[in-house]
Amino acid sequence: MRFELTTLGTGAALPARGRYPTAQLLNVGERLYLIDCGEGTQERLRTVGANFNRISRVLISHLHGDHYLGLMGLISSMHLMGRRTELHVYGPPELGDIVHMQLKASGTWLRYPLHLHHTRPESGAEVFTDDRVQVTALALKHRIPCTGFVFREHPRPRPLLRDQVHRIPHFQRNAVKAGEDLHLEDGTVVPNAELTQDPPAQRAYAYCSDTAYDPGLVQYLRGVDLLYHEATFTEQLSARARET
Repeated sequence: MRFELTTLGTGAALPARGRYPTAQLLNVGERLYLIDCGEGTQERLRTVGANFNRISRVLISHLHGDHYLGLMGLISSMHLMGRRTELHVYGPPELGDIVHMQLKASGTWLRYPLHLHHTRPESGAEVFTDDRVQVTALALKHRIPCTGFVFREHPRPRPLLRDQVHRIPHFQRNAVKAGEDLHLEDGTVVPNAELTQDPPAQRAYAYCSDTAYDPGLVQYLRGVDLLYHEATFTEQLSARARET
């Protein structure tokens, strides 16, 4: 199953030639999650060939413009493209006010259900769980409330050994894939280890943007396969910043 990150934009608050404000697209088993949505995100989605209507959830870390000003355009484009499937958007409470105000001001009635969810900048708090991933929050140190996100894949079923499949009745196969032993009609118990092999390791991605240094985050980031993190120098390191 795919677990693939596409970086759509890595720019900071000011425009930069050849770079776009923050946005990322995570593909987990052909389900798309958009992380932040700065200006120009739609253009970048077009460039990488992503289908707008396959984006199931959008997560906004905080309400600085370079992280969310592309959202209303994307919501509108999905409407114009005839989207019918629901869209879930996660972000600070004020984001809902902004979206509703924009829709009201433009006289727009969306063709699809739009669900706005408030995130809590509390490390370890669950943001959502679906059949692909569990997403938890990271409380980041920024000038305004800011939330990072950790995506963790659910455990996958244990693959059945080909030469053992014939021993397992169809109605017990899901249980065996879930790790249970096989119980036969004559009372025999066949250990799961004789019937299955270990599944691929669970994968995890952490989005840790716009934050001052915080060692308290380490416990929530440990073990992830990929970490995207803030790399801005503080004023105390301005000389080092110029060197690099």
